Amino acid sequence: MRLQKLGLLFVLIALSAGSSAQKTKKAKNDINPGEMMVRIAEIEIDSNFVDEYVSILKEESEASVRLEPGVICIYPMFQKEQPAQIRLLEIYASKEAYESHLQTPHFKYYKEATLKMVKDLKLIDMEAIDAETMPKIFRKLN
Repeated sequence: MRLQKLGLLFVLIALSAGSSAQKTKKAKNDINPGEMMVRIAEIEIDSNFVDEYVSILKEESEASVRLEPGVICIYPMFQKEQPAQIRLLEIYASKEAYESHLQTPHFKYYKEATLKMVKDLKLIDMEAIDAETMPKIFRKLN
C-alpha cells in the first residue's frame, strides 16, 4: 500500500513537472510582434552557380527554421523569368534571434560555401504593417 502511494506521488510529481515545463516552454516560444525583425534579402547569383546555390540555400533555410526557435521564417524564392534573382523573406522573433542565427554552424557554412556565387546582396529591413495577423497566416499552413 505504501509503495502504491509512493508510485502515485511520483506520477503526480512527474505530471506537475511536465506541466510546468510545458508552461515554461510555451512562455519561451511566445513572440512579441513588436520585437520581430523582418527583412527581405535580394540576392543575385552568378548564373553558373544557380543550382548549387539553391541546394545549399534550401539546406540552410530548413535547418534554421527547424533548429532555431527565434527563426520564424526563412522563405527563399526566385523570380520566374530570372532564376538567378533570389529573394528571401526572413522573419526573426527579435534582433537577438537574428544575431544568434548569424553564429550558427549551418549559417556560417552557407555564407562561406556561397560566397563566390553571389554577385550582389541587398538586405532590406522591413516594418510589418499588421504584425498581429502574422500568426493567423502561419496557422493556415498547418
